[in-house]
Parts: sequence; structure tokens; C-alpha cells
Amino acid sequence: MSLGQGARDTGRGKTSFSSPLAPRPSPQPLIPRRMVVIRLDRIGDVVLSTPVLTALRQRFPHAFIAMMVRSACQDLIKGHPALNETILYDKDGAHHSAWATIRFARALRRYEFDTALILHPSNRSHWIPWLAGIPVRIGYDRKNPWLLTHRAPHRKQEGAQHEAAYTLELLRYFGIDPSTPRPSIAMHADAAQRIAARLSASSIQPHERLVAIHPSASCVSKRWMPERFAQVADRLITEHGVRVCLVAGEADTVYAARVAEAMQHPALNVAGQLPLRDLAALLQRCTLLISNDSGPVHIAAAVGTPVVDIFGRNQRGLSPQRWGPLGEGHVVLHKEVGCVTCLAHNCDIAFLCLTSLQVDEVYRAAVSILQRSSQTKAPTAARP
Repeated sequence: MSLGQGARDTGRGKTSFSSPLAPRPSPQPLIPRRMVVIRLDRIGDVVLSTPVLTALRQRFPHAFIAMMVRSACQDLIKGHPALNETILYDKDGAHHSAWATIRFARALRRYEFDTALILHPSNRSHWIPWLAGIPVRIGYDRKNPWLLTHRAPHRKQEGAQHEAAYTLELLRYFGIDPSTPRPSIAMHADAAQRIAARLSASSIQPHERLVAIHPSASCVSKRWMPERFAQVADRLITEHGVRVCLVAGEADTVYAARVAEAMQHPALNVAGQLPLRDLAALLQRCTLLISNDSGPVHIAAAVGTPVVDIFGRNQRGLSPQRWGPLGEGHVVLHKEVGCVTCLAHNCDIAFLCLTSLQVDEVYRAAVSILQRSSQTKAPTAARP
């Protein structure tokens, strides 16, 4: 099947996760007794870090392993079977100031961590374990790397491999060889029950195929047009009899509203209404997610739901090779429009990488997934 110029079907072929950029392992592999894994960025980043948790638990079954994340991401990992505890760092709230961060770091000393593994470099991610007095601090050689005891080269911006594979390379310090990453998130029975009740109240029957659409993203240079999402949704409803739901975070409900307004058929709009645990349950119920490059893509992939993933921006560090959905059966759509340097939100060619992606291309990609999707999926979600 042709998916249009620049389109890639990630359900075909195999991806190699070996890399010559891997850090040198320690002469003697580290053996942590009590460790904290730190990832203080966004939803998708945390999901793509979960293979590290699984690998650590398999290698150190008796260790105490905690993960530190921002409050917004807690639903994705709280209850994950590889973790003993989830630690919340409220970067934008209670811990925003320097003094609050210092107090937070000092409070960590009660855990008596011997090892901190920082999966993405940031100033706070490096200062906190140093201030907490954690003796072994592993991370990348940027953003105050002198605060670390073990530093790997930071080359993520080159986009030579997937983000999940980059994080797995840090496990070499523990004598663990990276494997093919398989993200997993914590799933909750109460969330599945709430979603089932909500769908029932909207007259969406268990046997009906449900397609989720996520029209938002963190930057205008990553957002396909709402009216085009609407056209794809209407065609899928008319020609394939699916039901459609619209999802987005609280700050992005306007994009879902624009899709709903442009549609000729009704859709269930739950944008801004679902905590992450409920969003994960909804996406697991769906046959397909159509989305811009964003966090829900990785939640869907982690629970076994195939994705049509729309990429803009021609930057190696933001490419599908680094940020595409992991697993089988996904379709990535990425237009190459001749940009030498991507200006992101300051684009001076009217976001041609997005506007050149036509409704028919996204529709055909969605249909290809619907046609090969079985009635039952094999979710990779982790259950508490």
C-alpha cells in the first residue's frame, strides 16, 4: 500500500537498537541496593523510559527501586510492578523555587539511596541527587555534568536511534546489555470501569470499533489542522462505521473543540476530562489512535493500540526515528519538504511539512490499520 511521499509504516521491518555511541561500562558493574530513577520531563518521555525499569527489576530483583517524576506523570507509573515507590517532584508548583527544591532534595536522604540514574539531563535532575547526597549518580555529560559520578556522551539530538534505546544504554553501567525496548505503564481496574461506564452512557457498545483522535501537540509546528482531522473522522464514520472520540489535555481542549465543530457526525469529546489513568484505559479500548506527535501516541503504543502518528518538523533530534511509536502495526506519516534548517514555530514557509499532508493520506493509513486490526489486541500494559 502506498502511504504517500515521505510516509513510513513502522509496522514493517525491524529496527536495530545497537549503537556505537553507547557509554563505556564500568570496570566493575554497579550493583545498587537502593536506587532512584529520575525523569522530570513530559508524558511520552516517561512512558519511553519504562523499559529501563523492567530491565533493572529483572537484573536486581531484591533492590529497592523508586522513580521520580513530575506530578502530571504519576498515573503512568504509580503501581508499576517494577517499582517499590513513586516520588513526585512538583516542578511547576510546590517545588518550583530553588529553596523548595533544596528542601525536597534533603528530604530524599531518608530513603538512603545509593544510586541515582538520570535518564534525561536537566539542571534540576542533576542538582537534586547531588544535594540528596546520593553517592553514585549516573547520567549524561551536559547540564552541570560535574554533579555526576558517571557520565555518558549526550548525543540524543543527533537522532541516531530511538529515545528508549538511548536510555537503555545507561544500563551498561550495571552490566546490563540493552534489548529491544518495550514500554509498559500501570493500568488500573477502576479506570477501565469508569471508561466502560462513560462509553455506555454515550451509547457506544462494546462491539463497536472506537477510533480516538488527538489533535493537539506541544508546539504549533507539530499540529496538523483540526478541520483535516474532522474530515478523516467523518470519512471513517461514514465508510467504516466506527465511533470517534476526541482526546486532549486540559490546556488543549480548544483543538478538540475545533475538530468537533468541523465534523458532520457526532463524536464523543472527552478532551480535558480524563486523568492519565483513564486516558490509558480509553486508548486500550480503542481500535486505533490518530494523533500528532505527542504523549498519547506512546501511551497508546504501550497498551497495544496501533497509531497513525503525524510528524512535522525536519530535525534529526525530533524525527520519527527517535520519537516514533514502538511496537508493531503503527503508521508514521512524515513529509520531507526540502527544509535544510527547521525553524520550528518560526517557520517561514507556512508549515509546509504539515499542510502538504493530505486528508486522503491519513485516511488511507487509518484504513490500513482498521483492516488488519484483530478483534483482540495483545496489550503490553503493566498491571499492579
